Amino acid sequence: MSKRHTYTVKQLARMAGISVRTLHHYDHISLLKPSARTAAGYRLYGEADLLRLQQILFFKELAFPLADIQAILDEPGFDQVQALRDHRQMLQQEADRLERLLKTIEKTISRLTEDNMTMTPSMTDEELYEGFTPEQIERYTREANELYDPQSVAEANRRVRQMTKAQWQAVKAEGGAVARQLAELMDKQPGDAAVQAAIARHYAWVDNFWHPTAESYRGLGQGYAEHPEFRAFYEKYRPGLADFMCAAMTYYADHTLAE
Repeated sequence: MSKRHTYTVKQLARMAGISVRTLHHYDHISLLKPSARTAAGYRLYGEADLLRLQQILFFKELAFPLADIQAILDEPGFDQVQALRDHRQMLQQEADRLERLLKTIEKTISRLTEDNMTMTPSMTDEELYEGFTPEQIERYTREANELYDPQSVAEANRRVRQMTKAQWQAVKAEGGAVARQLAELMDKQPGDAAVQAAIARHYAWVDNFWHPTAESYRGLGQGYAEHPEFRAFYEKYRPGLADFMCAAMTYYADHTLAE
């Protein structure tokens, strides 16, 4: 900006985003007097006026009264550069505060709209095992810890409780889809490519809960075949499915996971 360039009151008001009436008021109270006037008496503002107006608007943003702003700006030792640095620091602090508020609002929106299961950290096992009786739930929990690594069981429960209800429903639906797919492939050998592709899908499904090793995945298959409830669950899809899955999972553990 050239030091000799001047602006009319309308131009400055438009540029600063304030009203002409405000500039007139600032002139009237001697807070911001134009540095020049035209022959007809119209106000003209130069670079020094623009810089002073900038300071006025900064101080107003910080809720300083106009009288205090005028006293500060008219102070003989007023350092404009230091004032700008102070404004920058205060505005940065305010920006940080607003950023924290935005994050808080986003978290609240997520809690209210995503129906997240983590909103209920005391969620009961009944919600995890919907449709089972309390006696079955107690037995499944005890047997799971006896049959499998308790740390894996705890990890599975932790992961489930972090899912949204929509995610949990999707995981359950995927488990049913995998079981139906394998039931349709029971006329093939456990090592058949199509069967092993379906078992890979099953392994990925299990990985939603815990990350099985070759040994633990093989043990899970044996649990399907030997545990009465597991066996009954898969036999509903097709008689013999539990044994077929056990064989196919053992093959997958031996030929894919053990590699």
